Amino acid sequence: MPYNKGDYAAPEVVDRARFQAALDALRVREKSHTREGDAIAAFRRRLPMVEVDGTTPLVGERGATTLLDAFGPRRMLIAYYYMWYDGRPAPEQCEGCTFFTAQVRELSHIHSRDATYATFCQGSYDESVRYRDFMGWEMPWYSVPEASLETLLAGRGPRIMYLIAYLRQGSDVFETYWTTRRGVEAMDNSYRLLDLTVYGRQEDWEDSPAGWPQHWGNANHPFRRYGRPISQWPRLEAGHSDKLGNGRR
Repeated sequence: MPYNKGDYAAPEVVDRARFQAALDALRVREKSHTREGDAIAAFRRRLPMVEVDGTTPLVGERGATTLLDAFGPRRMLIAYYYMWYDGRPAPEQCEGCTFFTAQVRELSHIHSRDATYATFCQGSYDESVRYRDFMGWEMPWYSVPEASLETLLAGRGPRIMYLIAYLRQGSDVFETYWTTRRGVEAMDNSYRLLDLTVYGRQEDWEDSPAGWPQHWGNANHPFRRYGRPISQWPRLEAGHSDKLGNGRR
């Protein structure tokens, strides 16, 4: 829908001095939020850890492999557990997982801190890796068989997005942290940038002034447009095929 000037309400127009005074007041809260985030991260680094079976089977680009192998040469592993629906076409795959995963690109800075990032797909390898290739993603990609999901999730339900952090000591593997739902926003920069704009994320739950755009309800999903995840459209427009080899498109 094209933008029409004057469609939405907008903030009060003031002079530079009043604008700066309001921004200075906000900056106090922003700095407090940053310091609290640092304190939470410090607490997170002091969490205990729980051992997991490093021989838990996975499927990777060379076939059968293990959780320990997914670390590669590094001491830490950050795994995103991608929701996947075997047999469904690309437009019906998880829009949230697509949104977050599409923002994971440059991994060298993670690698420089002795950490590996990988996607652990909760579905078949052959179909899901074709989706990765269609999307143009290059991160390491693994499939987690059902029995392995039961081991690694340890009672946490499958078919939910998770970020789980691991540490290895020799051949022993430990889980050091996990999060889900909005905790997965650690992967995101789009929302972080939109949070800096006057209209924010434009979602219904946000506390915004009257007249601000908040129109991503059930009929207009924040991660979907015209029947498929938003991130898929640039790939289609560039001529990439979304066929996943499951007989459906």
